[in-house]
Amino acid sequence: MRIAKSITSASGPAIAVGHEGQWFALSDIKGHENVTRISELTGDADLRALREAVERQAAELAPVRPDFELAATIVDPGADIWGAGLNYRRHSEDLESEQPRSGPGSYLRPANCLIANGGHIELPRQSGRVTAEAELGLVIKTPCKNVDRSEWRSVVAGVTAVLDMTAEDVIRENPRHIPWAKGFDTFCSVGPVLVTLDEFSDADLASLRVATVRNGETVAAATPADMKFGLDCLVEYFSAGRTLEPGTVICTGTPGAAPLSAGDTVRAVVEHVGTLTHPVRKDEAHPQETRRPTTHSEGG
Repeated sequence: MRIAKSITSASGPAIAVGHEGQWFALSDIKGHENVTRISELTGDADLRALREAVERQAAELAPVRPDFELAATIVDPGADIWGAGLNYRRHSEDLESEQPRSGPGSYLRPANCLIANGGHIELPRQSGRVTAEAELGLVIKTPCKNVDRSEWRSVVAGVTAVLDMTAEDVIRENPRHIPWAKGFDTFCSVGPVLVTLDEFSDADLASLRVATVRNGETVAAATPADMKFGLDCLVEYFSAGRTLEPGTVICTGTPGAAPLSAGDTVRAVVEHVGTLTHPVRKDEAHPQETRRPTTHSEGG
């Protein structure tokens, strides 16, 4: 099943559900009229009830035409967005960094950095080199903690596309600044569709092509088979000692980054899942300049 926040209603983005090649407004499906959060649909019982309702009511429902090029983010307000860094060898080589051995580089980013598909990426004046990175995202479906890697599929609702931006010059100066370097407004896009995990075997997931595309040129591409830490390891790692709530997103790393300039168009393309497309601009009210956080000692 496919789920997206791709219909605009009077109260804001509304949820659409894809079934057998057609899309329906969730608000038209009896029993689901008041659901506004994707996390309310992702549990096993919730998905089963939704699928049965769509199958039962499909003949009576009017299909809709979602506009995925302008779709709202699938991330619910307040949901955590975890990221795995340097998980592909190509990206670690780009940054001239050694891949971590005991676990991926990691960060937790603020929700206010999110933009809808098609929205402008704004280059902040605090950085002189911003890069964009396509990623595969995992969406958690149930509260979970200390998940063994062999059980990872039992807590994941599905997959989505992610476009992740980084103030790269900042983290080259000091890797400890990575959360600051990734938390600017407009620095993350997630969607436009959540595809439930039952549509993919482990082999299917391992072969999904993830590509960072700038101005029509593929800058980097790879599959999850090339990850140092696989999807199972990432779920185990990020759930270790902490509770992940439904709707939490785990960004699984990028095959490579594309440096951005005003006027560019950048895309994150995840095969069989979705495409995010964003134009790039400077904040004209504040001309871009390099202003990095002050570097102190390595303590704390």
